Amino acid sequence: MPDVTFRISTGSAEQNEEKTYRVPVAEGWVVLDAVHYIQAHEAPDLAVRWNCKAAKCGSCSAEVNGKPKLMCKTRLDDFADGEEIVVYPLKTFPRIKDLVTDVSWNYEVAKKIKPFTPAKDTKWSMDQRDMDRVQEFRKCIECFLCQDVCHVLRNHDKKPEFAGPRSFVRIANLEMHPLDTASRLDFLKNEGGLGYCNITKCCTEVCPEDIHITDNAIIPLKERLVDEYYDPIAKLFKVFSGK
Repeated sequence: MPDVTFRISTGSAEQNEEKTYRVPVAEGWVVLDAVHYIQAHEAPDLAVRWNCKAAKCGSCSAEVNGKPKLMCKTRLDDFADGEEIVVYPLKTFPRIKDLVTDVSWNYEVAKKIKPFTPAKDTKWSMDQRDMDRVQEFRKCIECFLCQDVCHVLRNHDKKPEFAGPRSFVRIANLEMHPLDTASRLDFLKNEGGLGYCNITKCCTEVCPEDIHITDNAIIPLKERLVDEYYDPIAKLFKVFSGK
């Protein structure tokens, strides 16, 4: 394969620049291989976060030619011959150094979500179809590509008011679990800001685990919010039933 030109954004949040490298790539390489080559031969101080190189740890998230991707899953032979490859860190989160960003905000939000709460006398038996409904959500590797591409977080910086797609997947996994008894609808309505989502499906498009975030998590949660807080018939039922 011919040499490929890489432009990589380096530096800190306060001072950064693009640096260009020519990489003699080999057949079967992914973007992360090229970044490792650059570290080994030209820029040993280039900071990048990675772990498994198998698209299961979610560590090597970046923006490749403007699209949020896992570097270990982005093959170089998917690009056109002679195409320049530009690598940036996730733009939604503060940059620490080079391609490494601070995603700790996501874990702070996770702490605010009620954990799995079964009844005290729970019988640990359930239908397979009920488990199948939430199994998809458990594939999430927390790469936070969905958080990065979400325009509410990326373009409007609504972090104080909006929890983001990853959090909604976490909540859907709990709310739809057949043995969970807690309600997280108040969090979704208020602090979680689910109403800000206008279901553009951009989060689903970038998910490396092919989780149907919009159709299977966000839309059902929106329907539950409507039933709980805005459905007039449901409100009348609560008035007359006392529930």
